[in-house]
Order: sequence, then structure tokens, then C-alpha cells
Amino acid sequence: RRKQLPHQSVERRAIISKCYKPKHPEVYTLQDSFLAPEFLEIERFCTSPGADLQGLLSYLESFSDKRIYRLPVFTEQFCQALLDELENFEQSDMPKGRPNTMNNYGVLLNELGMDEPFLTPLRERLLPITALLYPELGGACLDSHKAFVVKYSLHEDLDLSSHYDNAEVTLNVSLGKEFTEGNLYFGEFNQDPSPVPKYIEVEHVGGRGLLHRGGQIHGALPIASGERWNLIVWMRASAVRNRLCPMCRRKPELVEAEGFGDGFTEPPQGEELPQTVNVCALG
Repeated sequence: RRKQLPHQSVERRAIISKCYKPKHPEVYTLQDSFLAPEFLEIERFCTSPGADLQGLLSYLESFSDKRIYRLPVFTEQFCQALLDELENFEQSDMPKGRPNTMNNYGVLLNELGMDEPFLTPLRERLLPITALLYPELGGACLDSHKAFVVKYSLHEDLDLSSHYDNAEVTLNVSLGKEFTEGNLYFGEFNQDPSPVPKYIEVEHVGGRGLLHRGGQIHGALPIASGERWNLIVWMRASAVRNRLCPMCRRKPELVEAEGFGDGFTEPPQGEELPQTVNVCALG
């Protein structure tokens, strides 16, 4: 199944690229005007000489000791435009892939053609932040990603059970709409199990994103009313996962894949620079 997914995704993307007419083509390319002024201020701090973790933490909301942080990411106007675009795509007759095995409603953003013009620049602009927050997880060298939008509503997916992500670092941004309840909850880091795990709840705030370690056990409580959309970006560091697959906890055995794959790398013959196009056959 996993070997077939990249090929199926490439086929869908080709059809979408040829046949789908975006309602808001401007949202496909990242612009400074999409980013919250507070995000730009954090970015300026993290790229300034002498930037350090303690200084960065003064700009962020921290939760417990689990290294979960909230920060403004997008403006309300951009969130509304992106949601309008996603709903337009959802209502079209274009082929659609599921974001992952746990979410039945949402959009794979690479199939919409958003990887290079929007998501890669966003990931690269997050690097100065993640480098300070998660240095041991490759926060300075997150070189690939998987990004998707998930949708929760009363008659579709209500919640999300406990899991951890196939990522070194995850960004989860609440895009809206109007909803009640549906908080995220976080438990232990998957490598530090506790006989009596302690959970904390974190509320979604429109336009704001949560940064957390991909291996942090988490889930989403049921929404009570309305509809919620979240942008999820799984960010991966091949320098970290080439040594140990985060899902099967073994040295990865690679099979070729399309695009970023699962973020592992293998240098092609005769080339020094690796390409992030592989998946672990064991996971």
C-alpha cells in the first residue's frame, strides 16, 4: 500500500494541474503579507546576531515542560482566502487523496501544487526558529516535509485518537472556522514512556500555530459544534532519520519514492548531494 501511494498521488496531481481552476491563485505562493506581523518579528529576532533560546521563548507561548509552543503564523485574511480555496477544491470533481490513515477529510497540499511555491519557503523560514527550539531533532536542517489540511465537523471526522507523527518537528496551524471544543491534548514523548502519563490540553486559536516534536503523543478531542480546518506540516530532517526511522525505530531500509517520500535520503550514484525521495520499507 505504501509503495503505491506516491504513484497514485502523482497521477492525481497531474489531473488537478491540468483540469482544476483555482479560485484564489494568489494563495499558492507564499508572500510576506500572508504572515502575521508577530511571526515576522520572531523571524527577525531568530536571524539576528546573538539570537538564543531564552530570547526566543519570550516571543512564544509555552505549555508545560513538553516543549510545545504557540506562535502567530498567518493573518486572518489569508486564512479566510485559503479556506475559500480549499472548499472550492473540495466541492470540485477533482480526484482527492486522504491526508493520512487517520483523517478522512482534508487535502494533500502537494497535489494542489503548493509544495515548491508555498510550503518549502514556509519550512525554510521556520528553520531559524526550530534550530533554537529543537537542535537535537535536526531543527536546523529540516530538509523535507509532508503537508496537508484536515477538516473536522459534526457529520465527518469529529476527533483524532492518540498518535505520534512521522516527523521530527510538526507545525499545526488552526485556519478556522467557527467551532467549539476540539482542543488538542498532549501526552508523553514516545521515547520516554511513563506508567502514568500526564496529559495537557491546548486550545486552538485561529491563525496561530503549535510547534511540537513529532514524537510527542497527541490527539484531538471531539468538536462540539461548527467546523475546524487545520494546516499540518510534518517537517523532516534526513540527517536524523537516515540513522533511525522514527516509526519503526530501526535503521531504515529504503525503497525509491516520488517527491519528498518520507524524508530519508540516499546519494545517487556519482552524485554527492542526496535527494529526499525515499521511504522506509520497514515502517
